[in-house]
Amino acid sequence: MRHVKSFDFGAPKPARRTSRGRGTLARVATAALLSAALAAPAVAQFPSTAPPLAKPRPFSIPKRKVITLANGMKISLVPFGTTPKATVRLVLRTGSIDEAPDQLSLAALTADLWNEGTVNKDARTIVQQMSGMGGALGVGAGADLTFINADVLSGSAAELVTLVGEVARQPRFPESELARLKTARLRNLAIARTQPGTQASQKFNSIMYGDHPYGRGFPTDDQLKGYTVDQIKAFYAANVGAARAHLYVVGVFDAAAVEKAARAAFTDWAAGPAPTVKVPVMPKERTVAVIDRPAAVQSTLYVGLPVVEEAHPDFMKLTVTDALLGGSFGSRITANIRENKGYTYSPFSFVSTRRGTGVWAEQADVTTNVTGPSISEIFKEVEKLRAEAPPKEELERIQRGLAGTFVLQNGSRAGIAAQFSNVDAYNLGEDHLATYVTRIFGVTPDDVKKTMQQYLSPEKMSVVVVGDRKVIDEQLKQVLGTVP
Repeated sequence: MRHVKSFDFGAPKPARRTSRGRGTLARVATAALLSAALAAPAVAQFPSTAPPLAKPRPFSIPKRKVITLANGMKISLVPFGTTPKATVRLVLRTGSIDEAPDQLSLAALTADLWNEGTVNKDARTIVQQMSGMGGALGVGAGADLTFINADVLSGSAAELVTLVGEVARQPRFPESELARLKTARLRNLAIARTQPGTQASQKFNSIMYGDHPYGRGFPTDDQLKGYTVDQIKAFYAANVGAARAHLYVVGVFDAAAVEKAARAAFTDWAAGPAPTVKVPVMPKERTVAVIDRPAAVQSTLYVGLPVVEEAHPDFMKLTVTDALLGGSFGSRITANIRENKGYTYSPFSFVSTRRGTGVWAEQADVTTNVTGPSISEIFKEVEKLRAEAPPKEELERIQRGLAGTFVLQNGSRAGIAAQFSNVDAYNLGEDHLATYVTRIFGVTPDDVKKTMQQYLSPEKMSVVVVGDRKVIDEQLKQVLGTVP
């Protein structure tokens, strides 16, 4: 609504001379107040430092009921919140992990076509049904997991579970839509291949994971154009079944009705294959790769190495260490190359985990003429934290930030569904979420130092740079000793 300021048109306007008098009196009064404030005792002033933060409150994750069907499928019912809505997520343990070397992006294309309806309902019919339930439904595929997601009004939760079962078990895969979906994917790939960030991440992944599906990258245009509906149907048949499925229902819903609908929708689904477990062989030494981008005013950097998986006992120490080193806005690397030196605008580090392994990496887009110095400063911050434990106050600030972020991530239905699906997919244990905040604050300054010494060695960090070689090669030689 647009607000209009009201005026009293009937009130007499003050004479101009009176108005000036009021201004003079106001200035005199202001000066008097200022003098009084300056003369007041120190206790009346604003504090020069912020008050101490309160002790973190205990965090509790919603309880869930887990049902295991005879075919191996699991169903998690999670009452959460008061808003009359429910999120339904079916997680399938398949994705690019199940692609052969000549099937790059087949899982993603399968998900694209999966969105085009079921045997008995075309895509438009499903959209109309979902609209009546107050939501939308979509299918997407990643490296390890494929998702069927939807969010609806609470009264439609059981109906949605039935529809998700139909979508999962009876995809239409219409050949009439395949050419359109290929064209859209080819267009997006053409754009992605020109982006320095994509070029750097693809090269970095290929160094970390080799010929494993995690490291293979994009298909060629001819490969993508050549996929057929029969190949998509074969990929679905080989990799989708109850033994790889877990249904999550989170929010406000009739638990009895939802459970009944889930059992009816999935009990007679064939188990199919067990989930694929394929742990990549990770590199043990440094690799340096440079991709030429002539006349580029910036260089894109990836600096990183293999670390442990999320289920490892040291992973929480690594998470906190990463946030302090480069993974938060208040981290040391960010303060160095962004705030102090102005080499980059938004550097960040992260820990990416897969089953059996993980990767730590720092990423930054830096000005071309400071490409070498940026890498040098990243290594310096790593070495400093390996040599000396951080102050307790610095660590506590990072821990509070991580704890707050975790609580926010668990403040929505979709967030809760994502957290539980991650726990289940990577065998993190039932107490993983409940103890997360406690374990964050359990990391000590000495833990950070030992974690740095054990896992983050600059000599073993691979480096990928996308930039103007005629400007950056000599800089890289000075920092890395050699450039391919």
